[in-house]
Amino acid sequence: MIKNPQTDNDAFKSELAGTDTTDRQNISEKNQQLEHAKADATDQALRTNQGVKIADDQNSLKADVRGPTLLEDFILREKITHFDHERIPERVVHARGSAAHGYFQSYKNHAELTKAGFLQDPNKQTPVFTRFSTVQGPRGSADTVRDTRGFSVKFYTDEGNYDLVGNNMPIFFIQDAIKFPDVVHAVKPEPHNEIPTGQSAHDTFWDFVSLTPETAHHVTWQMSDRAIPRNLRSMQGFGIHTFRFINAEGKGRFVKFHWKPLQGVVSLVWDEAQKLAGKDPDFHRRDLWESIEAGLYPEWELGVQIIAEEDEHQFDFDILDPTKLIPEELVPVTPLGKMVLNRNPENFFAETEQVAFCPAHIVPGIDFSNDPLLQGRLFSYTDTQLTRLGGPNFHEIPINRPVCPFHNHQRDGLHRETINKGRASYNPNSIDNNWPRETPPAAAQGGFESYQERVDGHKIRQRSPSFADHFSQARMFYQSLSQAEQAHVVAGYSFELGKVERVWIRERTVNEILANIDLELAGKVAMNLGVEPPTKGTVDVPQFNLQPSPALSQMNLLPTDIKARKIAVLVSNGVNADTVETILNWAIEEMAVVKLVGPSPAPVKTNKGDMLKVDAAMDGMPSIMFDAMVMVDGDDVSAMQQNGEGLHYLLETYKHLKPLVLLGEYAKLLQQLHLKPDEGTLTGNDFAKLQDQLKQGLLKHRVWAREPLAKMVPA
Repeated sequence: MIKNPQTDNDAFKSELAGTDTTDRQNISEKNQQLEHAKADATDQALRTNQGVKIADDQNSLKADVRGPTLLEDFILREKITHFDHERIPERVVHARGSAAHGYFQSYKNHAELTKAGFLQDPNKQTPVFTRFSTVQGPRGSADTVRDTRGFSVKFYTDEGNYDLVGNNMPIFFIQDAIKFPDVVHAVKPEPHNEIPTGQSAHDTFWDFVSLTPETAHHVTWQMSDRAIPRNLRSMQGFGIHTFRFINAEGKGRFVKFHWKPLQGVVSLVWDEAQKLAGKDPDFHRRDLWESIEAGLYPEWELGVQIIAEEDEHQFDFDILDPTKLIPEELVPVTPLGKMVLNRNPENFFAETEQVAFCPAHIVPGIDFSNDPLLQGRLFSYTDTQLTRLGGPNFHEIPINRPVCPFHNHQRDGLHRETINKGRASYNPNSIDNNWPRETPPAAAQGGFESYQERVDGHKIRQRSPSFADHFSQARMFYQSLSQAEQAHVVAGYSFELGKVERVWIRERTVNEILANIDLELAGKVAMNLGVEPPTKGTVDVPQFNLQPSPALSQMNLLPTDIKARKIAVLVSNGVNADTVETILNWAIEEMAVVKLVGPSPAPVKTNKGDMLKVDAAMDGMPSIMFDAMVMVDGDDVSAMQQNGEGLHYLLETYKHLKPLVLLGEYAKLLQQLHLKPDEGTLTGNDFAKLQDQLKQGLLKHRVWAREPLAKMVPA
């Protein structure tokens, strides 16, 4: 048998000692084959598909180290073009998605900041289509896997479509677009067996990130609670890159985009996320759909961090580096307006699947920066759609079509819908009186004009020295988290690295990545993995931005109401009908969602003799689908004490740190199950006297003080 490298080395040596010489030799040889197998490219030079040797595969070609990426970079274009066309017809990344229609409305006229029309009129509602997605898994994967989430919004403005294409994390893995195929290849299922689906817990991912220190900040976010959101309605969104706003006078400012959910920012715990992936892989998709159908419309506030051009270099990091964020304590977020999602798609394929986002889709008043990751994305997204949607006319698909007129000299191609009239398909022309014509960029005319930025420098493949610090912001993020959140980051790293077979990858991650982020973090993960804890880092990490940023902790981003929060109300024969009515009326007033859950799908008989219809059985709507649980008193307590499904429901709610209410004689179950009462475990005979405490528990999202008892994270 082949020894799994995940097994402790000492145990392996002990096992070898108990076998004969021949067996030991066979085991040793096979293990070496597993750990040191040569690829077919071993000892071969890295070349382009045309056979040209590549001198630098880490940096795109730029005009000076902080200048724009050059179109002539044939190595970048070949690499990304091939990557974009690897899989059809679903997206290479972000294949698993959910979406909804809605509108955006500006709070006021922001003409001082930008001439973008949709940010000018506070009385105008601009239609939007928003798509949320996971990154790694295919269309059939589960919603609740540990992963970065896409957060993309298409604004159908009067000046054309504007796509704000981002994620639920403010930074990205890599600094240069030439590395994008590498990070995605590494995180995708391993090529020899297409395992694992929708997860990063495997060797190729951790091999890559442990060898690429620039990924350290994003990976720390991915090991945090941010990677397992409770629902799509409670995710922040970020534009990631630095963009520009330009006003009518031509004044430019750098901006960073933020979406803040008005429902608060909350997450699952890891045990919940894993169970939901099996019991309801559509959990996020279902929640978004049902909330909109119920009229509980998700809302986000759009804001920007604004940096004057003269302040571009005032920070200890480079604002063009997509692996860095700007702490809100240094640059506050200025609110611009609100987005409301209020309509579900009519057809998933026609809308959610065929929508085509691209960061190059901008309108007058918004422009790009020289962020080298952004520069590559401007090319890559359109290139991807050419294959995925069957040619150059994907803009004519209804979900992608602008609401304003669009005319040009582009013709024909696959799936062309427009029947063009006139004989001239070129510019200039006299046959059609030179129509359609160019529009001057003056404010009254509205033609798009790129920001006039001076660019000087040599053509060069090199990272700017200002991009060199990879660890200080990862440290800032970790140290900004609450004690519970930090424990979850430790657990995230421990779980993922525990799935890595090759011991040297685990050791390298601990010693060369985690030790440079935080020695305490590295030590705890090392102990959980059986790796020697490091005593110092391997690089001299600059002492930048080490003041904690409270805005990075979800504990400071909790909801202000319990709108759309889901509560399981367990009922059985003999249930108190008046109590059920009290709970339902309270939920309506608070705009919370209540589901009546019974021992089976059959109605239960109330204490008044009426039949009460339930929404589902306990096994059909398990506790992991809810934010809290109420067990309503009745005359059937003894039956519940013998009901394994019901007792499991209670235990799981407690284990996942959720508020729970046990009315009447059901309080006895705490003692029966040896559960310790706490601020989130409420007992009594009158729900009306407990409802405010339940609401407070829901507002806190979890009973964090219970976590050590529930053993949700490693010690």
